[in-house]
Amino acid sequence: MAEPLKKSFGADVPLAIARMIAGVFPRFDEKAFVRSALDGYDELELMPRAWKIAHALRRFLPDEYEKAIKILLASIEQPSGRTAAQGMGAFVFLPHVFFVAEYGLDHFDASMRAQYVLTQRFTAEFSIRRYLERHQVATLARLAEWTTDPSEDVRRLVSEGTRPRLPWAPRLRAFQADPRPVLTLLEKLKDDTSLYVRRSVANNLNDIGKDHPDALVATATRWLKNATEERRWIIRHALRSAIKRGESGALHVLGFGDRALVAVEKVRITPLRPRIGSSVVIVCEMASRAPVVQRVLVDLRVHYVKANGTHSPKVFKLKTVELPPKGTMRFSKSLALAQLTTRTHYPGTHRIELLVNGQAYPLGKFHITAG
Repeated sequence: MAEPLKKSFGADVPLAIARMIAGVFPRFDEKAFVRSALDGYDELELMPRAWKIAHALRRFLPDEYEKAIKILLASIEQPSGRTAAQGMGAFVFLPHVFFVAEYGLDHFDASMRAQYVLTQRFTAEFSIRRYLERHQVATLARLAEWTTDPSEDVRRLVSEGTRPRLPWAPRLRAFQADPRPVLTLLEKLKDDTSLYVRRSVANNLNDIGKDHPDALVATATRWLKNATEERRWIIRHALRSAIKRGESGALHVLGFGDRALVAVEKVRITPLRPRIGSSVVIVCEMASRAPVVQRVLVDLRVHYVKANGTHSPKVFKLKTVELPPKGTMRFSKSLALAQLTTRTHYPGTHRIELLVNGQAYPLGKFHITAG
């Protein structure tokens, strides 16, 4: 099992922050700050740890926010001494972002300048959301300016910070209800030169599609006109969840809207009663029943058993194929049943389906046993 992320955000983080601040603000009480930050630290997960450090910063920096944020920003130029694995080194600035989110709302200009700087060191996607909620018009106007900023980190913040369903963050309910302000920003970024930014645009549009499938399809259809290959990639990536859900509008955008004329045959599921920790292999054949070539999108959907006995579907991408007239193609998929941090397996009966252009073809079942 992978190490919890909090293991890369240990006691060295407040120690590093204390040293960095003391390097620009000698009156900073390093020892008292670290004691305060580490009180109860071990019991907390990653995000609560960062919040705890942010609250400690409030107690040991000057009371006046604009003085405090000036010190905090000056300190980020100091060496942190952290080289955490898996890209976690930059997370040393997560408490700084939370500090801006919690204490800077009444200081809009200073806080926007701070987020502009911090997002180029880590990301301000978590803090900018507070400003979108409190100062929506002003923040949207600033983000519109940043769509042409020279920094790809700043441009990415425009898209990532406005995602209605950003992971690890509260949802932006206003934009879930009405995504038009976000779509206006994405329109300016759809042909960005940076893949880093374009991937964020696709993820944002994917988020929007979960609440507004018609808006997703309309935007994707409009963007397809005179689209570069880079923009086509955004569209495909943005439609991925809708495709997995078998939504007809999304399938039509990618050219898979028509029901395929096929039969699914020769299904084998081995073993039928796999144990947790082992694996199961699914094999089948798909035969064309059409007199012409069919372009089809083929996925596998597994209805996993949850802890409460209900089922949760997960779709695995197989391939896009050109199925010749009266032709046959074989598909196989091996499913690992090891316990992971991202998926816990439970005993019970799991149904399997082949999805062909979004149409489900039942393949059968396998029953996971505990041992």
